[in-house]
Amino acid sequence: MHKLIATGLGIGYIRKGGGTVAAVVCCGVWYLAWPAMAQASGAPILVPLLVTGLITVIGIWSANVVEAEWGKDSYRVVIDEVAGMCLSLLFIPINEKTLLAGLFLFRLFDIAKPFGIRKLEKLSGGWGVMLDDLLAGLYANIVLQVALGLGIL
Repeated sequence: MHKLIATGLGIGYIRKGGGTVAAVVCCGVWYLAWPAMAQASGAPILVPLLVTGLITVIGIWSANVVEAEWGKDSYRVVIDEVAGMCLSLLFIPINEKTLLAGLFLFRLFDIAKPFGIRKLEKLSGGWGVMLDDLLAGLYANIVLQVALGLGIL
């Protein structure tokens, strides 16, 4: 079960670009699920926030478990990209422009690893696997919020 979770339902077995594929799939699922998530609680942010938190907690746990067999931060582990992408989209109105901007920004921060992201990657176990992508997602979210506030998106 942990391998299935850590690989994002098998996406992580894609040798090259698995993280990007996982982020793209996450965007697609978020886009399709957004109307239902927004209506489910009457508070449009509650369900996405709970989903992001649950993916994060389960991701830390699963990354810890698979690390014993696959080594530190294996390319197969993409649940961190899913959690980071979810965080990128929190509090953001979902449409094609914001999804594409969020995806671009998240992958940019995740790959370049500026502003302390690389330091978090060095933490042990599932924490190191997940927290660097979550910080990349947070940075992407902040840039999206600013762009929305300035009317750029």
